[in-house]
Amino acid sequence: MRIIYLIFVIVLALFIVTFSQQNLTLVRLQYYGLFKIPPVPVYLLIFISVLFGVIITGFWGIVERFRLNRTIKRLNKVVRDLRREMHADENPPVIDEQQTPK
Repeated sequence: MRIIYLIFVIVLALFIVTFSQQNLTLVRLQYYGLFKIPPVPVYLLIFISVLFGVIITGFWGIVERFRLNRTIKRLNKVVRDLRREMHADENPPVIDEQQTPK
């Protein structure tokens, strides 16, 4: 499995390097004259956008995980309460003195 992972990482690195070399054109970014960023290569703009998307998705996943953990705790409490209620109606077991091993 480590070999497959290593091959995948090498292919990904090769893709990143060749993509960067093919997209060296400079791009000037501005937004209605409010933001003026000096020219940056296209590949850098794309990589920063992808990284920003990964970070946002990671935070979204963390929030979702906390929400699901809270739901799981609430449901586990309901299950515990229902089990206690179910066992409360049962009669305790009767132990016969004659059947106990000595």
